Amino acid sequence: MTADISSDRLHIRDLAPGVSATAGLVGVVGLAAAVVLAVVTGAGEAFFRGYLVAFCYAVSLMLGGLFFVLIHHVTRAGWSVVVRRIAENVMMTASLLALLSLVIVLPMVFGWPHSIYDVFHWADPRVTQPGLDAEHFDPILAGKSGYLNVPFFFFRMVIYFGVWVACANYFYRSSVQQDQSRDGELTLAMQRISAPSLVLFALTTTFFAFDLLMSLDPHWFSTIFGVYFFAGCVVSFCSLLGLTVFLLQQAGRATQCINTEHYHDIGKLMFAFVVFWAYIAYSQYMLIWYGNLPEETGWLIVRQDPAWLPLSLWLLFGHFIIPFLGLISRVPKRRRDLLVFGAAWLLVMHWLDICWLALPHQLHAGGEAGHGSVPAPGVLDVLQVLLCTLGVGGLFVWSVVRRMGRTSLIPEGDPRLPESLAFENY
Repeated sequence: MTADISSDRLHIRDLAPGVSATAGLVGVVGLAAAVVLAVVTGAGEAFFRGYLVAFCYAVSLMLGGLFFVLIHHVTRAGWSVVVRRIAENVMMTASLLALLSLVIVLPMVFGWPHSIYDVFHWADPRVTQPGLDAEHFDPILAGKSGYLNVPFFFFRMVIYFGVWVACANYFYRSSVQQDQSRDGELTLAMQRISAPSLVLFALTTTFFAFDLLMSLDPHWFSTIFGVYFFAGCVVSFCSLLGLTVFLLQQAGRATQCINTEHYHDIGKLMFAFVVFWAYIAYSQYMLIWYGNLPEETGWLIVRQDPAWLPLSLWLLFGHFIIPFLGLISRVPKRRRDLLVFGAAWLLVMHWLDICWLALPHQLHAGGEAGHGSVPAPGVLDVLQVLLCTLGVGGLFVWSVVRRMGRTSLIPEGDPRLPESLAFENY
């Protein structure tokens, strides 16, 4: 039976200014505190690693939202129409994140502060140019310098965010325009554009993961790494989607149009991509360990060092076994309190996963990247990660909520809206 939404509250114009202002203030204060801490302590590397965690976490949520919108259109999905606007608002943070990427890109371009080289070792010209410093020269990275060089890295970042911003703006503006025009041709146009956009999404997401996370250990490589990052993007966004819907309904919004059936399908996606993430993680681990090649196993050995082994084991249980057992039944997918707990849990687990990818490293011995002792995370490292996450996260929420306050919470002009309102699981 189709829900009656005539009395549903589908706007947050009264809530958005206060929530977005608070989130923006938290974001600015968090980043300012992180910068001050880095200047006072002189620990630039801790700041850049903490910022990288926060930045990649926010980008993964944005990419998950973009993927949700693209896959919705390419499959002509009906059930997800009522929750699609949330995904559209999340993907529109691409412009903000493009600006935030400058905190990483500009220090590479200008060569200051030099602590950026402690994070992205390959960006240090002494490593790839033998005439500058024989002690730091790395012949392996010199051989990879055709790809791993600062100008090309900057160019690729422009391409990545250019594609994401263009896709996000096209689908968002078409969807909002349809709220007024009720033009079904816009739906057909978005369907046509979604397939090639998915190809661009796959390429840019994969190489973004290579450039920002895999290149932290530039001797190491994994062809499946981009898929691993993508799986985390979708898990985290579906969790954010469930949590956002719950919070909106707690505020008395969209209580008629979004029901248990929609929660159920969000839960299905969370469960499916938890399993997919685990499958890709196991495939990467098994193939590297079975091959037993030193240039590949070193990355895993670092994460099995006593300093990082507890986090590695916790991801096995916290990111897979516990949510797998918790979501496998039909009941928690239809119990909103249980599903939102699982969503919050997975958002934290994904954040820990990004920490696991970005923080463990070996101290450089001479010019050799990835040879030396494995430092345990200190108080300063943890504090920087938390402050940067608070900062970037606050700005992320500011952007999403501010945009949510401008339009309806659902795509009111979508021709498949009645199908979504009447959706039932069997």
